[in-house]
Amino acid sequence: MSKGWGDFCYLSIVKMLIVFLVFFLSFSTSAQVCDKVLFTGKVIDTIRPQSFYNLMLINKRTGQGVFGQPNGSFSIYVASGDTVIISVREYVPQSVVVLPDTNCQYKKRFIIEPKPREIKEIKVKPLKSLEEIREEREALALRETRMVTGLEVMQSPITALYQAFSRKEQHKRWIAEQQYKDDQRKIVKELLRLYVSYDIITLNEDEFDDFIFFLNVSDDFLKTATEMELITFIKDKFEHFRELPKK
Repeated sequence: MSKGWGDFCYLSIVKMLIVFLVFFLSFSTSAQVCDKVLFTGKVIDTIRPQSFYNLMLINKRTGQGVFGQPNGSFSIYVASGDTVIISVREYVPQSVVVLPDTNCQYKKRFIIEPKPREIKEIKVKPLKSLEEIREEREALALRETRMVTGLEVMQSPITALYQAFSRKEQHKRWIAEQQYKDDQRKIVKELLRLYVSYDIITLNEDEFDDFIFFLNVSDDFLKTATEMELITFIKDKFEHFRELPKK
């Protein structure tokens, strides 16, 4: 009885060791096979399907990036448990933890959404025609206050002296000059807006004032130049303006 019982115990222990060994070997083999996981998938915009996706997959653990196919499909090798960032230009990025199946593969389809866009407020200003601008150019005139000149100086020397030295009169002339310059600037700006709409030059609204200062167009030329002379002059100045270093 003792011997039989001992043999039984021995066989039981051997069986347990065999089961444990098989389990251990299976686990070791599985771990060894899944050192690399084949991660495959595809991204798609279900609202607006694209024919080209600028796709990149970034492994957060290694920091390495791999480009996907233009149709949105991809296939890369990663380690089990790696976190991969799915980055598509102009779309919200997504991240996923790669967990392999029994074949050491991981497959997934990603529905991507466009990034929200901030639209700046646009002020629409009606463009004046070339005819309207030409009429304004021809009518441009310095609004000077009347001063005593010529023979009138001899007839009224006190008034002439007053006008020459009076701060009030000088201030009125200064205001007239500033109004004239402002009218001139407005006409040039309307002209530039029209040229931009015709693709003659390319300027942003924020650049108009700098370019007008750079133009330094004379009032006589602005009033008397033909349309072709103005276009040639402004285009030539614009090419030089673009060569200036940006602020």
